[in-house]
Order: sequence, then C-alpha cells, then structure tokens
Amino acid sequence: MFQAYSRMKAPLARFACVIVFLMAVGYAFFTLRGPKGIPALLEKQRQIQEIEKRNAGLARENERKREHIKRLSDDPAEQELEIRQRLKLAHPGEKIYIVGEREKK
Repeated sequence: MFQAYSRMKAPLARFACVIVFLMAVGYAFFTLRGPKGIPALLEKQRQIQEIEKRNAGLARENERKREHIKRLSDDPAEQELEIRQRLKLAHPGEKIYIVGEREKK
C-alpha cells in the first residue's frame, strides 16, 4: 500500500513542479512586458544617454567660459573690448558710429 502511494506521489510532484515553473515563467513574461519591465528599462537607458550628452555639452560650455574669464582677467585689451561690446560704453570724447543694414521694403 505504501509503495502505491509513493508511486503516485512522484508524478504528482512532477506535475506540481511543472505548474510552479509555468506560473513563474508567466509571471516573468508579464512583468517584463509591463510598464515597469523592459520598455521602462530601455526608456531609462535612452534618458541616461540624453542626459550624458547634455552634461558633456555643458562641460564644454563651462570650459569655454572659464577660458574666456581667464583671458579677460589676463588681458586688459580683452576687458576693454568686452566692455565696449556688452555694455556699449565708450571713453569720454569718443564718437561712435552705428552701422547697420538698411531695411528692405
């Protein structure tokens, strides 16, 4: 009687293992396809690449501005040119002529 019980128990255990395995595969499949699965991972990777590109551009811009500030601090002629261009200032007694393009009609 006990032999029949153990023979019957082996196929039932295999069947239970197969069911558990199929449930795990199904869960993994639907989890990976869902909104927090592989599509979300790909979107995050795309965002990371975009932010890295933006950071690299900002780093280049920072370096360019540092160099510009260094040139301004080292060269008085560069400072004067910057003041004339940005602040539109001139020395006393200087005449400034503004030349622009004519308006097209």
